[in-house]
Amino acid sequence: MLGIFDSGFGGLTVLKDIHRRLPSLSTVYLGDNARAPYGTRPQDEIFAFTLEGVRALFGMGCPLVILACNTASTNALRRIQQEILPTEFPDRRVLGVIRPTVERIGAAERVGVFATPATVASGAYERELGGPVPQIDCPGLVDMIEQGRDRTQDADEMVAGFCEEMMALDPRLETALLGCTHYPLVEGLFKKHLPEDVRILGQGPIVADALADYLDRHPDISARIRTDGERTYLTTANSVDDSLASRFYGKPISFTPTS
Repeated sequence: MLGIFDSGFGGLTVLKDIHRRLPSLSTVYLGDNARAPYGTRPQDEIFAFTLEGVRALFGMGCPLVILACNTASTNALRRIQQEILPTEFPDRRVLGVIRPTVERIGAAERVGVFATPATVASGAYERELGGPVPQIDCPGLVDMIEQGRDRTQDADEMVAGFCEEMMALDPRLETALLGCTHYPLVEGLFKKHLPEDVRILGQGPIVADALADYLDRHPDISARIRTDGERTYLTTANSVDDSLASRFYGKPISFTPTS
C-alpha cells in the first residue's frame, strides 16, 4: 500500500488528486488528528510526531510514504531521509510536498507563500526557491478549518487580513501558493481577497503528477504497492467528524481510530 501521512485532514486534499491520477493504487491515510495542528509546534516535536506516523505506516507494509503536510515536510522530511531511512528502513522511501511544488513554479514568477508559522519559520520555501520569498504565516487558520468554521465571517476576515499583508509585501504578486494542504478548503476566500490576476496554486494535482512520475522511474517501489484500489482512512483520535473529512476529500469517507 501507499502510505499518506498528515497532521489531520489536510492531506485528504492531496489524496483525492492521487486517487484521480492513480485510481488503482491501494492507499492508507493516517491523520494525527489527536495532536493537530502541527503548525505552531516546535520543530523537534513535529519531527517526533511525523516519524511516529511514518513508522506506523511502514509497520502496515507501506514501502513508500507521502508526507502530505507542508509542516511535516519542512520540519521532518530531511531528517527522516538522512538519519532514519539509511539505518532503519533502507528499502523504504518518504517523499514530501515541497520539492514537487517548487519545481512547478516558474523561475521568473513573482510568487508568495501562505503557510503555517512552522513552515514559514523553517525557511524551506526560500531554500528551495533559491532566495527571499514573500511569506505570510497564517496562525489559527488550520484550527478554524479543522473545526469546520471555514465558512464563517471570522474565516473570511482572517483570510482577508492575510491577503492584505501579502499584497503589502509584493503589490506585483503573480502567484499565490497555498503552502498548507488544509488551505484548499478556503481557496475561494483567497480568490475573493487577492487581485483577480493573481494565480492561486494548490498542491494536490502537483503532488499526484510527481508521484506518478516517481513510480514510473522507480519500478522497484511501484511493484511493492498493491493496485487493487483498497482505500483505508485511519486517525489517531478516538473519533473524528467524517462529514468534515468528506468535505476535504470531496466524497463520503469514513475514518477508523488506530486504537
